[in-house]
Amino acid sequence: MTGRTNPYAAAPDLLKAWLDFSTRVAQSGLEASLLELVKLRASQINACANCLNMHSYEARQAGETEQRIALLPAWEEAPCYTPRERAALAWVDHITLIADKRAPQPVYDALAAQFTKEEQVQLTLAITVINGWNRLAIGFELFAPELGWKA
Repeated sequence: MTGRTNPYAAAPDLLKAWLDFSTRVAQSGLEASLLELVKLRASQINACANCLNMHSYEARQAGETEQRIALLPAWEEAPCYTPRERAALAWVDHITLIADKRAPQPVYDALAAQFTKEEQVQLTLAITVINGWNRLAIGFELFAPELGWKA
């Protein structure tokens, strides 16, 4: 922890509620492997070292391959992602960069072809959650060294 505010100490009730909400979204029914790709992709876009470290570790623990993790920045060209994963990753890119990319109809149409309406909401909330964690981690310079970070 740096000299910046520790949000867990400064607002413990809010952080507990945020963590509880995050957990609830993660357990909403979408496949865990998809959620790890979503967390990694948003964290790549946001350049969040803490979340990249954490979620690449968790993805590996869940059985994700090194190849798919390494190719994630170029997911549009990489042949190893399913149509469902591709629709989710496009949605991640657009929702994470909403001010610049918006949510154009073709991207939504691809999403709707792969996800039920309920799953669309679950996915969008999962993207919102990881973007929130990215902002907390970057803003307050948080890092979880227990996941093998080597200086």
